[in-house]
Amino acid sequence: MKTIQSKNIIEIGQHAKEAAMQLSALSGEQRQKAIAAMPEKLASVKDELFRVNKKDVAVAEENGLPVPLLKRLEITDNVFDYMQSRLEKVAALPDPVNRVLEGHTRPNGLRVEKVSVPLGVIGLIYESRPNVTTDAASVCLKSGNAVIMRGGSESLGTNIVLADAMIEALVEHGIPEHALQIIRIPGHETVDELLELDEFIDVLIPRGGKGLIKRISEGTRIPVIKHYEGVCHLYFADDAPHDMAIDLALNSKIQRVEVCNALETLLIDAKCDNSLLTNLVQTFRQQDVECLGCEKSRRIISDLKPATEEDWTTEYLAPIISIKIVESLDEAVRHINTYGSGHTDGIVTANLQQARHFVNAVDSASVLVNASTRLSGGGDYGLGAVVGISTDKLHARGPVGPNDLTSYKWIAYGNGHVRA
Repeated sequence: MKTIQSKNIIEIGQHAKEAAMQLSALSGEQRQKAIAAMPEKLASVKDELFRVNKKDVAVAEENGLPVPLLKRLEITDNVFDYMQSRLEKVAALPDPVNRVLEGHTRPNGLRVEKVSVPLGVIGLIYESRPNVTTDAASVCLKSGNAVIMRGGSESLGTNIVLADAMIEALVEHGIPEHALQIIRIPGHETVDELLELDEFIDVLIPRGGKGLIKRISEGTRIPVIKHYEGVCHLYFADDAPHDMAIDLALNSKIQRVEVCNALETLLIDAKCDNSLLTNLVQTFRQQDVECLGCEKSRRIISDLKPATEEDWTTEYLAPIISIKIVESLDEAVRHINTYGSGHTDGIVTANLQQARHFVNAVDSASVLVNASTRLSGGGDYGLGAVVGISTDKLHARGPVGPNDLTSYKWIAYGNGHVRA
């Protein structure tokens, strides 16, 4: 397989800008076919991919990478199947480019349309998770954007194998090879150089820890779509069905503890029967989840470890959960809006009025009713794949799929029209 040599960062930016202009002239069908060919390309390098990934994981473990990040770094058969399926789903999505978002004809006959267009060049800076390489690349390309990817040094070998396979698919279908580029030089210096490429990069998307995102946001003039931490909540209303509540809390927390939409804080209405809390804690403990509780919850279960003020703002990414008893739905909302990260929060209730109040009052990108927080993402929302889950309110919010990586332009069709 051809391996593209490392380039000067400025040259990478120049190539990406040129590729973005070329992409704008290509059809959605051409982009779709290139993405649809990527799963087969991944299959052709599977053995090499697993070998390189195993080496990356071993080195990262020796270097003391935290366990949650190690789990994200490892490619298993399930992760590989996931990456292939996401590519297939993104390829099958409708073309998000050149959609007429709105339009009308003026009384003088001038036809005015608002049409979706690509953002241009997207810079993606992320840590650990190799599936981000395939997900993000496909979403960016589906929306007609060129993408420059800078993964974590711990996953560099893995990411290069993935990127080269996808680039082959692009080239074979007439897409410029520089529409997808990956930084092949380890070290923080390359990140600093990317932050200076405001002449070539139209938007940056950082994915990783809070420190990384803060550093990116404060260190560049390029617009940033931020993917901050997921301090996610589930609130059991006073009428929450017990069996449903326990099932949803369990799935939200342990289905994958190391991801951003895993449950971190559970809020239980004080009017709920005490048996709900005791059964829940017993179930969590059977799954080796450490439970921390507020003062009120510790009066019911005396051996709960105390939750501190810091716990309410902590994204554990581990089998730990904090539990708080609240006096009302409004107190639950205040807690979420005060301590949450605006990522994903949910309510369990049999009352539609309470559900609507919660949905309207909670200021988060995703709000769920009687559903696991683990469902807030591209696949389960029908977006195919996403580049991340934005906790911003502008330009995109929540799962960022192909439609969210477009802007728009105004087009007017006249017949010799002039302004009077």
